[in-house]
Amino acid sequence: MSDWHVLDSELAHWAGAGRDVTLWWRDDDAVTATPALDRLLGVAQGPDGATVPLCLAVIPRQADKSLARIAATQPQITILQHGFAHANQAPAHEKKAELGTHRPPELILGELVQGRDLLRALFPGSFLPVLVPPWNRIAPAVRAGLSAIGLTSISTYGPRAAGDDRTVNTHADIIDWHHGRGFVGTAAAVALIAGHLAARREGRADPAEPTGILTHHLAHDEACWDFLTELVYRLGRRAGVRWLAGTAIFGQTVPVAPETPIL
Repeated sequence: MSDWHVLDSELAHWAGAGRDVTLWWRDDDAVTATPALDRLLGVAQGPDGATVPLCLAVIPRQADKSLARIAATQPQITILQHGFAHANQAPAHEKKAELGTHRPPELILGELVQGRDLLRALFPGSFLPVLVPPWNRIAPAVRAGLSAIGLTSISTYGPRAAGDDRTVNTHADIIDWHHGRGFVGTAAAVALIAGHLAARREGRADPAEPTGILTHHLAHDEACWDFLTELVYRLGRRAGVRWLAGTAIFGQTVPVAPETPIL
C-alpha cells in the first residue's frame, strides 16, 4: 500500500462530507535570493501552471534587497516576520529561543519593532504583521505585548486553541531535526498532514484552522524536494482542495503599520 494512502483516504472523507480541504504553506528562515529559494518557487508553481501561495517567514536583521526583488515579482508570496535576528538567547542546557524568558520583554519587543519596520520597508507590497517566533517559542509576556506593537497575528507549530483566530499554526514539519536533519520520510509527513485534517474533521482540533505545511528551503535534502513536488502534484489534481494565501489566512491585506510605541 502506498504511503500516500492515508492522505488519500482522509481527503475522501472530506469530499464525502461536502467540505473543502484548506491548507497553507509556511517556509522559514528566508533572507536572500538563493538557488534553493528559486527551487522552492519552482515547486510551488506546480505541473498544471496553478501556483501554490507561499508565506515566507523572513529574518528581519538578515533580509536583503535581493529577496525583496523576488517578492515584488511573485504575487503569490506574502512575508511574515521571523523574530528579529534568529539568535538563540537561551543557555546551553535549555531549548533554543530568541523570544523566551531570558531577556526583559521590553527589550525583545523593541527588537521586534525594529524588525517590523525593516520588513515593512523592504516588502511594502507583501508584508503582513504576523510574528513567527524562531524555534516556535515565545514567552507569555512577549506574546501579550504583540498587539501593542502592531503584530496582530502569530504562527507557531501544532494545533491552536479553539477560537484563537489570531493564531494560525503549522502542523507538518517535513524535516527530522533530531535525527540527522534530513527528510522525515513520506509516511511520517503524510501522517502529520492527514492527522491534523482528521482532527479538524472530527472536532478534535479547531476546524477553522487551515492545515499548515512547514518547510525550510535552505535545509532541504533531495528527499524533501521530491516529497514537496509530489505533494503539490497530488493535491493539485484533487477537487475541493484549496491552498490559502497569507492574506486569506490572516484576514488582512498588506497593512500600514502603526506608530512605534514607547516601550
